[in-house]
Amino acid sequence: MDISWMNELIWVARIAAATLCGACIGYERENNLKTAGIRTHSIVALTSCLMMLVSKYGFTDVLGANVNLDPSRIAAGIVTAIGFLGAGVILTRKLTVSGLTTSAGLWATVGIGVAMGGGMYIIAVFATLLVLGLQFFFHRSARLVRNASVEKVTLHVRQDTDVRAILADCIDLSKVRLQSFSAVKLPDGLLEIKVFLVLPEVYEMQKIISELNKAEEIVAVEVTAEG
Repeated sequence: MDISWMNELIWVARIAAATLCGACIGYERENNLKTAGIRTHSIVALTSCLMMLVSKYGFTDVLGANVNLDPSRIAAGIVTAIGFLGAGVILTRKLTVSGLTTSAGLWATVGIGVAMGGGMYIIAVFATLLVLGLQFFFHRSARLVRNASVEKVTLHVRQDTDVRAILADCIDLSKVRLQSFSAVKLPDGLLEIKVFLVLPEVYEMQKIISELNKAEEIVAVEVTAEG
């Protein structure tokens, strides 16, 4: 069977729609400071849609009376392969596990991409909205159910400083959750540390700032509310 340019345009539209659905889910994840964000979810949705299109239509030129193909074989492989990527975002620290929801979101994004590649537009869009609804309304940091706030703390410290030890000394980690941590070297021999803290509903941020300012290794402290 010859592939017409009209079919190609339809497939391009499917890939674009799958990418958009993945980007919507990734935006919610990135907005909550998760490791897998817009780019990861967009690429997962795009690739799964592309593979599904190849599985369904990529071998039509070899079909014949004695050649039969199973269009579901690549879809099954996609579901298996996503397990490796999903496992990569699951982190275990002592008795706590994080990344499970993001991993499940990647798995759902694969399903959305496969559905879009298969031409099942309505259920693909519906699944996207459903995943977004679940992520938003039931996330602990969602605005409608928020009992905590996220604060971004930027520290300038000397490069030989054990920042994690200082944070452990200055912050009550039994009440405050360390959500994200990154470091960048500055040209003046200092490190710029960005830390995202999830605070309980009633917690004095000023107390944390005061304790951080007492640390001799810390040159400057800046706090920005992330809502």
